[in-house]
Amino acid sequence: MTTTVRDGLRQEVLEANLAIPQIGLATLTWGNVSGADRDAGVFVIKPSGVRYEDLTIDDLVTVRLSDGAVVEGNLRPSTDTETHRCLYLAFPSIGGVTHTHSTHAVAFAQARRDVPVLGTTHADTFNGPIPCTSDLTPEQCKKDYEYNTGRVIVDLLDGDDQRALEVPAALVANHGPFTWGTSARKSLEHAIICEAVADIALHTLSLAPEGLPPRHLLERHYTRKHGPDAYYGNPGRAASR
Repeated sequence: MTTTVRDGLRQEVLEANLAIPQIGLATLTWGNVSGADRDAGVFVIKPSGVRYEDLTIDDLVTVRLSDGAVVEGNLRPSTDTETHRCLYLAFPSIGGVTHTHSTHAVAFAQARRDVPVLGTTHADTFNGPIPCTSDLTPEQCKKDYEYNTGRVIVDLLDGDDQRALEVPAALVANHGPFTWGTSARKSLEHAIICEAVADIALHTLSLAPEGLPPRHLLERHYTRKHGPDAYYGNPGRAASR
């Protein structure tokens, strides 16, 4: 069985996956990006274990959102596919998901610590700390492990789609970051920012372990880019700082 996804989705997912090693977010094959076509009821994702330098558009796998069945592709999808699917089902706003093992975000995940908001760089994108989940239970690891990895993220955010929009990232305890956005490309952008602010936070905490910036400053930086009163950037032009 095959299905038709919206124009450009497969190319977008391919390019996002190929960018992961280019920008240093993963070693070997430790990362994957997917993009959803909600109208078709599917998402496209990287195949399992395929090296980035060998990845082609024909290798990508199309998976049905409702039950996780492969509907197009000759390879097995990423082992993290069920985590992606769980996030898509829980949060209607999501159009793309990225998972990496980027060094500094993983360090926070392995320490089972949130990435705190320590300045405006973080607050420009995330309206609050990047939260870390609780540990998966033995039962969650034994059966449906990857789907349950998604469930602990959903539970962490109380299944709140608005909260997922405002903080489009989470750390899975002892594992690593998952980020999301309205598209595959946007989810990758959030993965880049997640890693950058985790790196900055580690340096900041080594210099000043205590103390947080004023909340009004953080709110000003978030709301100038997000929400009805946002004024950052120019419509129709690619954003830069």
